[in-house]
Amino acid sequence: MDVILCFGVILALAFNFVNGLNGAGNSIATIVATRALKPLYALLLAALCNIAGPFLLTTAIAKTIGTGIIQPYAMTPVVIIIALLCGIFILGLLTAKGFPISASNTLIGCMVGASIASYGISGVIWPPPEMVKGVILAGFSGALCIALLFTLLAILIHNSIRLFAIAGVIIGFSLTIVGLMITGSLVVSGILAIIIFVVISPTLGFTAGFTLDMVVAYLFRFSRQSTRNRIFYPLQIIAGSLQALSNGANDGLHAVGVIAALFIAEGITSGFTAPSWVMITSAVAIGLGTVFGGWNVITKMAKGITRIRPYQGFCASTAGGLIISGLTLSGIPTSSTHIISGSIAGVGATRGKTAVDWNVIRGIVTAWIVTFPVSISVSMIVVLIFSELLKISSFIIRF
Repeated sequence: MDVILCFGVILALAFNFVNGLNGAGNSIATIVATRALKPLYALLLAALCNIAGPFLLTTAIAKTIGTGIIQPYAMTPVVIIIALLCGIFILGLLTAKGFPISASNTLIGCMVGASIASYGISGVIWPPPEMVKGVILAGFSGALCIALLFTLLAILIHNSIRLFAIAGVIIGFSLTIVGLMITGSLVVSGILAIIIFVVISPTLGFTAGFTLDMVVAYLFRFSRQSTRNRIFYPLQIIAGSLQALSNGANDGLHAVGVIAALFIAEGITSGFTAPSWVMITSAVAIGLGTVFGGWNVITKMAKGITRIRPYQGFCASTAGGLIISGLTLSGIPTSSTHIISGSIAGVGATRGKTAVDWNVIRGIVTAWIVTFPVSISVSMIVVLIFSELLKISSFIIRF
């Protein structure tokens, strides 16, 4: 391999390592919060599951990252390397500050920004108009129907009509899109799916966590707390393992997709391939990042959002793990951070609005919203600076 390719591979693995630092909180937040395992043991378990995830589930995410976002002619080594450098910087900085952000949105945003700065908007694989039209029509139809139902419910129980209507719009849009995608009635792919799931992911997590918590709480309403703890401590560890597996299969394959794209750009392969050594090194990189753990992120996820009981930790991890696994199998690079944060808030909200620290939620949501545009902007600026430096160096060499 030449120098540029080697450098790109190293950067891809470094991105996975930093991704593991940030994503560690996703995998073990509920286990740490309820003390089902000691933090070190929880980290080791999460690391092993993150490593195993890509091998036990699917490589569909790697293909989406490598071939579904940027046009083949725009996926050059320079674009990929600048996107990785910017992604490592943004993800590392916000991890150090304790913000649980989406590594998927960070990397894809950096890829999009670097591609636009280098080749214009045509360098990105944009969705066809029919797909956008279908999403808008289906999503807003579902949002309107559920908002009306929630509004009627608010009137019947004498609660806030505005609050219920807003919740109905968000939940209706999210569940309609996902339901139609599952049944095959609606096809959403590429960058459109990624943008949509920035909004849908936390809503799915919140709804699933809230619903599962209500069901479990009802089934065990006559059980003693000691009995519930004895049952759900081991179940929570299993659920946390599922979540870490799904996280590894989704986030852990970012480096695989980028390295495969580098192989295509350098002419080593003619199509998308993921050699065993690439899979192994990528998995180990995110596993090592998980072991070293971004403790600021873990603390905010485990203790900052809400107080979690053992059965609620099980509900949050199960809901998050199942959603991430489903989206991973569909090839959608979603944010495990968005989903698990939403599910933790969902189980907390079953105890009332005041049980959740909404200031923490607002801070996390703000980070989610700005991650994608900031990543695009930073990578575009770096590409433009790099281009100007090349022009200056060429001018100096000529004279």
